[in-house]
Amino acid sequence: MTTAATTVPSPIGPLTLLSDGQHLTGVRMEQQRHPAPLPPDTVHHDPDDRSLPAPLAAAAAQLAEYFAGERTSFDVPLAPHGTPFQLRVWRALREIPYGTTWSYGELARRIGKPSAVRAVGLANGRNPIPIIVPCHRVIGADGSLTGYGGGLDRKRYLLGLEAAELRLRLEV
Repeated sequence: MTTAATTVPSPIGPLTLLSDGQHLTGVRMEQQRHPAPLPPDTVHHDPDDRSLPAPLAAAAAQLAEYFAGERTSFDVPLAPHGTPFQLRVWRALREIPYGTTWSYGELARRIGKPSAVRAVGLANGRNPIPIIVPCHRVIGADGSLTGYGGGLDRKRYLLGLEAAELRLRLEV
């Protein structure tokens, strides 16, 4: 199976999107803490290429809408690769509403593993599809911005973007 990739600009730096042809399998940031190695058969596409695989085209368009404040959820077909526990955590992350944060403890409770806060944090940090699977919405129990594979500046930006857009929507 060949992996398709494209790199798109964003306010938090270039994002490399990965696909198996049917699903989005990854979003990589520059200087990301735990990027999975790119498969050797990865084929890079120009984002404006008309033959760009559909999951990459959809993800690129939806991310552009998200950063423009026009999208609050994503509907790209996803296929993250991870352990059963990681997949469970990543599914739960998609339940965190736009403009909202949960603590690691809350996330652990939501998956029925209240004592697994540390394991939840590790799984959160290994999320292969950040932004779309919103691991940036998880914060410390005291409300602090803790850990983010893309760096705390990016986490702060993403949370600020969502808070600003949410405030604007509530004012209208």
